[in-house]
Amino acid sequence: MAKILDDGEYTIEVILSGGSGRSGVKSPTALNVENGKMQAAIEWSSSNYDYMAVSGSDYYPVNKEGNSTFIIDVPELDTEFAVSAETIAMSQPHTIEYTLYFDSSTAKKNSGNTYGFVFGSLGVVLIIAAVAVILKKYKSRLKGKSEC
Repeated sequence: MAKILDDGEYTIEVILSGGSGRSGVKSPTALNVENGKMQAAIEWSSSNYDYMAVSGSDYYPVNKEGNSTFIIDVPELDTEFAVSAETIAMSQPHTIEYTLYFDSSTAKKNSGNTYGFVFGSLGVVLIIAAVAVILKKYKSRLKGKSEC
């Protein structure tokens, strides 16, 4: 029977296998469980990953700077599952096969907001970008009116 944690935010150890052995992922990582659906923030040891595939779903980085970070669905704990990730670190993009293993015995429920921080930071960036666009349009309008 598959282990599913209660709804909440956790940290959990994740083990990456496969590939050349030169890449890694940050562990422990943030895991969010909502209505039985588990999602994890996977941060690679490199900024050169631009795509991941997990259980037939495609994922893209949620950040523009730093090591590539993806929010992926976690189909199951305590069982290895296949993922693929495309790296652009070589002369041309290469898709590499890996497995991830999330160890439920290491799951610790957060009293803080670790997982929310990932999305919260992304939200702040989007708000700042929206304000910048609005200000640019507003300045263009003012400039156009002063030329009349």
